[in-house]
Amino acid sequence: MTESNAVKTGGCQCGAIRFRVEGALGTASICHCRMCQKAFGGFYAPLVAVERPQLTWTRGEPAHFRSSNHVTRGFCPSCGTPLTYEEPGDKLALAIGAFDHPEEIAPTIQFGVEAKLPYADTVSELPERDTMDDLEAASFLATIRSNQHPDRETESWPPDEWPQDAWTNAPSHLPAKKT
Repeated sequence: MTESNAVKTGGCQCGAIRFRVEGALGTASICHCRMCQKAFGGFYAPLVAVERPQLTWTRGEPAHFRSSNHVTRGFCPSCGTPLTYEEPGDKLALAIGAFDHPEEIAPTIQFGVEAKLPYADTVSELPERDTMDDLEAASFLATIRSNQHPDRETESWPPDEWPQDAWTNAPSHLPAKKT
């Protein structure tokens, strides 16, 4: 499959929203502006441009917040995962981390660098350790059971094995727990 007819899929953390992109992706970027920092709750927003006709929402659709007079941002109303950056026109940007294989989408440019956090460029210099190497937390970590949707398409949502408390203060739009 060539890049021009490639299919990429992705979705939110809980699986309520899934998407499919057909064809070549546009520019992959990182935006450091303060609005993107707040929208993603992170140091920056990793985004990739797509043409609107390339994108199909295969399960659910994002809720939107108008973050400025020109931009709306799509997110999962169930789990809050940031999904889109949308300006008027034929393109929008999808969150790179929401793709099933984000490692395949490397940013090629940084925007909004005037708001870049002073330590963003030195994060890679911090000491590293694997999750399970944290001996103080090992017993806690060994008991974690993830409620995160897998990085692939699934037949149904939510999974039967999710506990009743998978969502705290769950919004009323969530599906009723199967009994």
